[in-house]
Amino acid sequence: MYEIKSRVLKSEPTLVMRNRLALSAVGEWLCRAYETTAKVAGDRIAGPPFARFHIVKKNPVEFEIEAGFPVESEATGSGEVVSSSLPGGLAAGASHMGSYGSLEPTYLAVQDWLEEHGALPDGDPWEVYYSDPTEDPDVASWRTELVQPYTA
Repeated sequence: MYEIKSRVLKSEPTLVMRNRLALSAVGEWLCRAYETTAKVAGDRIAGPPFARFHIVKKNPVEFEIEAGFPVESEATGSGEVVSSSLPGGLAAGASHMGSYGSLEPTYLAVQDWLEEHGALPDGDPWEVYYSDPTEDPDVASWRTELVQPYTA
């Protein structure tokens, strides 16, 4: 059972990398994206890494991905790292413990919550990663928050 929480988010400036990838290539690319983005962001990082996913309708095994870090204020990117933002407004969120590959039930629980509350998704969801797999190999202890913007 998932505890879904609704809250109002403030828009957050971010530095990110973007790509269009098959699901099988996401993990390796995310590692590079976080490393590269962290170098550019430096001491402006204001929170844990995130990844925002958009399923490509013409090819549902591909994702358009934006991954990086929230930063203290709007920042200029460099090279592959660009300025972006996470939207403000209503969002439903749920915490997930475990491997990244087992997040689907969390997504489904949030979708069910939206339906039960007469709400509609308002943009793409994102995942916030509170655990670093390079420092904690125990996948059972990995904590990820799923955030889904919505309209009531």
